[in-house]
Amino acid sequence: MPTVRGKLTADAPLAPLVWFKSGGTAEWLFEPKDVDDLAHFLADLDPAVPVMGLGLGSNMIVRDGGVPGVVVRLGKAFAKVEQADRTTLRCGGGASGILVSSSARDAGIGGVEFLRSIPGTVGGFVRMNGGAYGREVKDVLVECDVVLRSGERKTLALADLGYTYRHSELPEGAIVVSATFRGHEADPAIIQAEMDRISAEREASQPLRSKTGGSTFKNPPGHKAWALVDAAGCRGLKRGDAQVSEKHCNFLLNLGSASSADIEALGEEVRDKVKAHSGVTLEWEIQRVGQSGQEEPK
Repeated sequence: MPTVRGKLTADAPLAPLVWFKSGGTAEWLFEPKDVDDLAHFLADLDPAVPVMGLGLGSNMIVRDGGVPGVVVRLGKAFAKVEQADRTTLRCGGGASGILVSSSARDAGIGGVEFLRSIPGTVGGFVRMNGGAYGREVKDVLVECDVVLRSGERKTLALADLGYTYRHSELPEGAIVVSATFRGHEADPAIIQAEMDRISAEREASQPLRSKTGGSTFKNPPGHKAWALVDAAGCRGLKRGDAQVSEKHCNFLLNLGSASSADIEALGEEVRDKVKAHSGVTLEWEIQRVGQSGQEEPK
């Protein structure tokens, strides 16, 4: 491994870092000190070694066999949010949606309140065009700075990302180190009221105090994923300690000691039942990464 100024850990457990609290280890976990540290590390790393970014781990199943290569996790050095002008914020890739929306409120910038409800980091929701409550990242993103797998730094404009629903064309292995979001001038009290409304709606409808992974499946065109899952009789369905949430059935839960294999297999069972009931094939929204426990690490 190249020399680093940050923290590089071999065989690092990932379960504590993801919401499901399940899964194996990272072959290497790298927490860079700053952008230079990350860029130099990636430039010096054998190009054959895979690289994956990890944010808050809220939208991810880490398989039980762990993740080969390097997992990059951006820490406090990447969590700053600064006001660029009256309507824009420049946000580090490790900043949470809650921090971004709160900073926008304090600056009197409206239009990014929905980020309050995305339980992830800027790097994660820029990569997957995260969204909620009728808005998504593509509606507010101006540009983002990335470090490519080669170590090259690049600024990508909104148009470069090829955004579609919960998907971007960000290159494999690229790490989003910052992003600029644009809203509009607004009264902080009105912004806070909208954030409170979103927070209350989430609390009422989603299993927020559980070991979960957020929305499991994408909404198919013309449908709500949760309604299809419910209609197929999957509300409360269990496999081992994994369960389809009874509160919101587009969420899977780890009731205690579920393996990632249990959680993923339950998701596949739900997909099969929905396909048989309605003819609709649900697509995973949650990222599933790494190797199953049966495989030998590469």
